[in-house]
Amino acid sequence: MVMTRFEFAPTLWNQVQSFQSEMNRLFDRWNHTHGWTASGAFPAINMWEEGEQVFVEAELPGLDLKDLEIFVTGGRQLTIKGERKQFTPEKGVWHRQERSYGSFIRSLSLPFAVDPEKVEAQLENGVLKITLAKHESAKPRKIAVKAETN
Repeated sequence: MVMTRFEFAPTLWNQVQSFQSEMNRLFDRWNHTHGWTASGAFPAINMWEEGEQVFVEAELPGLDLKDLEIFVTGGRQLTIKGERKQFTPEKGVWHRQERSYGSFIRSLSLPFAVDPEKVEAQLENGVLKITLAKHESAKPRKIAVKAETN
């Protein structure tokens, strides 16, 4: 009698791993608070420093200005809080819904202390632009050196 090795287990194992990978991708995109998201945290943010200022841009398409709050706490923490309302077609049927909706909070550590009295923000074409000025305590100061004379 000739015995042949049965290759069912490795094939089944590969299929299970493939299924698990697909499920992980599906659930990685699901955000219990915000609905479906196509990529990581919402909103997408860019931050850069130029001279005495730090600039922050956040993509917020479809957000009403009344649903947006910006806080600076502790001089080095910027928080953007808001809510994008869910659009529901009156008579239509969804075929795809990738834009997230719901409440969000993004907090960022700033590269230096900022003056909360010198923060400017504007929402233009769905992009929030924030300009934060460096606090006086964070600016470099020249220290006078004293010499001892004998």
